[in-house]
Amino acid sequence: MAKLSQEDLLAQFEELTLIELSEFVKAFEEKFDVTAAAAVAAAPVGPTAAAEVAEEQDEFDVILTGAGEKKIQVIKVVRELTSLGLKEAKDLVDGAPKPVLEKVAKEAAEKAAESLKGAGASVEVK
Repeated sequence: MAKLSQEDLLAQFEELTLIELSEFVKAFEEKFDVTAAAAVAAAPVGPTAAAEVAEEQDEFDVILTGAGEKKIQVIKVVRELTSLGLKEAKDLVDGAPKPVLEKVAKEAAEKAAESLKGAGASVEVK
């Protein structure tokens, strides 16, 4: 039997249904006496655990909570911060509270929040 490349194997797996794939995984585990469980890192436990997680946060969301009185200025700032068109930016501002930026660095989130606040919007950084 010829040895299959990784790409060939993936192509074969793509054709399987989820049930067939599940049955294959069970058979594989039995044949090679292994388990396909994902490795889980031990998380800290106790009152300091929440503080440690908060300190390690490196991705932030900028959420527009209200447009304020200068809605047009806020729409302009939203367009500058994102790649949204005029209609999409207007819909985002009208539908507040909504995220403007997601999973950005702390500096970028703070800068975006300041820009939006400068335009008259109310903003929350999470």
